[in-house]
Amino acid sequence: MAIPMERLGGRALRSADNDDVEREYDRLRDQARLENDKAHQASQRSQEAFRAGDHESSGKYSRESKQHYAKRDDYNRQAADYIFRENNAPGKVDQDAVDLHGLYVEEAERILEQRIRAAQSRGQEHLHAIVGKGNHSTGHVQKIKPKVEELCRELGLKYRTEENAGRIYINLQGGEPLQPGQHGGGQQQQQHGGQYHGGQQQHGGQQHGGQQGQQQSEMDDLVGKLLPRILKKLEKACCTVM
Repeated sequence: MAIPMERLGGRALRSADNDDVEREYDRLRDQARLENDKAHQASQRSQEAFRAGDHESSGKYSRESKQHYAKRDDYNRQAADYIFRENNAPGKVDQDAVDLHGLYVEEAERILEQRIRAAQSRGQEHLHAIVGKGNHSTGHVQKIKPKVEELCRELGLKYRTEENAGRIYINLQGGEPLQPGQHGGGQQQQQHGGQYHGGQQQHGGQQHGGQQGQQQSEMDDLVGKLLPRILKKLEKACCTVM
C-alpha cells in the first residue's frame, strides 16, 4: 500500500534546528520518491508490454516495479525511524509525550499504536500526542490528528484536544481524559478548555449499572431476613398436618 506522501509540518525536525539532520531526512525521503517514480514507470511498461502480447517483457518490468516499490518502502522506513528518534530523543520531549512531526499519516498511526501499547504495559496513565496544527499542510488541514483520533476510538481510549491545538491528551486507562498530575480510579468531571471524545464507557451506563447492583443487594438482604421465618412457618404447618 502506498504511503501518502505528505508529512506533518514544514520542517521534519521540530525540537531544534539542525540542518544536517534535516538534510539526511530529506535525502531519505527523496530516495523514496525516486524509487516510487521508477516503480510507477516500470509498472506502466509492464502493462504496455502485456497489451502488446510481449509477456516476457511484461513479467520483467513487473518484477522491476516490485523491486522499486520495496526500495521505496525501505527508504521511507529509514526516514520515519530516523526523524522519530531525533524528535523524541531524551531531553527533547517529556517521557509522557510522543512527537509525530516528520511522519507520514500511516507511519504516525503505526508508531503511535506501538507507543500506546508499550506505555500501557508499563502502567502509564496518559500520553500527549504532538500532532501539529496543520499550519504547513495543504489548506492548513491537520492530517495526522484525525488519524490519531480514529486510532483512539478503535482502541477504546478517551482523548481530548489540549489548549495547544497541536497536542492530543490520551487517557491510556480507558476512562475520561485526566489532567496532568491527576490519577485514575474515580469519575472525572468534565474540564473546561478541551473536548472529550472516544472510549466505550458512558457515565449514564455506569450509573444505571450501579442502581441495578444496589437493588440486587437490597433484594438479597430482604430474602436473607424473610427466608428463615418462612421456613419456620412451613415446619409448623407440616407438624400440624402430621
